[in-house]
Amino acid sequence: MADKLQPGKIDGELRAGGLRFAIAVSRFNSFITERLLSAALDALERSGVKGRDVTVVHVPGAFELPLTAKKLALTATYDALIAIGCVLRGETAHYDYVCSETSRGLQLAQIDTGVPVIFCVLTCDTLEQAIDRAGLKGGNKGFEAGLAAIEMAQLSRKLRPGAPAKSPSAKARRK
Repeated sequence: MADKLQPGKIDGELRAGGLRFAIAVSRFNSFITERLLSAALDALERSGVKGRDVTVVHVPGAFELPLTAKKLALTATYDALIAIGCVLRGETAHYDYVCSETSRGLQLAQIDTGVPVIFCVLTCDTLEQAIDRAGLKGGNKGFEAGLAAIEMAQLSRKLRPGAPAKSPSAKARRK
């Protein structure tokens, strides 16, 4: 009887010591974004990140996050970035354009640079929904973004070219 297939497994970890992060945060809807920022910083600190290893950049609005993220990533200083913003639906199509282009731009920033960019841009119909996601009923999406940044930074290190394989099945395949 053949052995059961055991695929190799590569996971990110929640150990942040020695990692560097940048956070780009929108000043627009700062009532929400500052709560998200505070929670993201809390997640990083609780996971072992030192203050000197985090840079926070404030931008006018969510639409400015992609360019800022790409410029930060191109410095080759950071292991992961967090983009924080809050877009609330209004009476015009402006909401749709800002949400769509911000998410597309942040995706392109990480694809173009290879540096993980964590999307922490709330796109809500109402202020109440945003408040819920910034610390009330829905937890705090900023804290979740901080943890995701750590995990993706670790995972990216493991997946870069030339990184040693760590899974038992990878060792077995080499024999």
